[in-house]
Amino acid sequence: MKRSILIRVAAVLTAAASTLASAQGAWPAKPVKIIAVFPPGGSVDQLARVFAAQLTQQLGQQFIVDNRGGASGSIGTQVVATSPPDGYTFGIVFDTHAVNPSLIPNIPFDTLKDLAPVMLVATSPMAIVAHVSQPYKDFRELLAAAKKQPVPFGSIGTGSLGHLAMLQISNLQHVEFTHIPYRGGGPLMTDAVGGQVPVAIGTVFLVNPHVKGGKLKALAVTSEKPSPQMPGVGTVAQQGVPGFSALSWWGVIAPAGTPPAIVKRMHDELAKALANPSVAEKLTAQGMDIVGGGPGELDKFLRGEMARWSQVVKANKIQAGD
Repeated sequence: MKRSILIRVAAVLTAAASTLASAQGAWPAKPVKIIAVFPPGGSVDQLARVFAAQLTQQLGQQFIVDNRGGASGSIGTQVVATSPPDGYTFGIVFDTHAVNPSLIPNIPFDTLKDLAPVMLVATSPMAIVAHVSQPYKDFRELLAAAKKQPVPFGSIGTGSLGHLAMLQISNLQHVEFTHIPYRGGGPLMTDAVGGQVPVAIGTVFLVNPHVKGGKLKALAVTSEKPSPQMPGVGTVAQQGVPGFSALSWWGVIAPAGTPPAIVKRMHDELAKALANPSVAEKLTAQGMDIVGGGPGELDKFLRGEMARWSQVVKANKIQAGD
């Protein structure tokens, strides 16, 4: 009798496993939601829409972008974290994803436990720029000025990577910059181009059109090596802060517990999308350096970024809304 029961249990488990494998093999069987954790118009939204269009074409099923902006991306990220782990919700996150756990008190999810990494899509240097009326010819001159008196600079917001990067430079060089937070790249560039804020830091994608247009001048980029999209502009490391680098980045996440087979399939389809020349050209034009790293690479990268920037947040006693 016991043997009979065991046979029946084994049969049920085998059938369940077969059903799950079949369901995963058929993925996607209905529309898939991509949560863009920032409002329309920015790089996260644009990346989500490029991916949605390409994945729809590749897989014959609709991929739909759902913008859930607010609280430095944490509102949209919470939507992903609390969605069913069935392979029908993914999220596109930005570099703030690594900062929010230390910046936002009582953040309503665990960044490492409640979310599954899918892909490290791309990275990008930031650029430090000044209004053309400012006297600084390069970053060395900006550092020299900041040693004499505080220099105001604008970023896309408190706790943004640009804000933290400038704070780390301040700490390393014993200079002082006065932070002016903006509510996103649009308002920041409006005031930077208008001369209301003398210095600004943002992604190459954000600032480069205004540099090319002659309204702003580039002082430095924050990557280890010069950016091919800003020829002739030295790095922060080359101009007085040895070893310094800070990269913006974009990643794809899923709810924790999403079946590994679906995570792998999504990663493979995203990699296929990135290999498409038209997709690669669109992202490269935005200043993105395509990585296409797997779940393990995103996990390792994220943990490193969280450790690094949490130290800056704590050392400088930064709080969301400052």
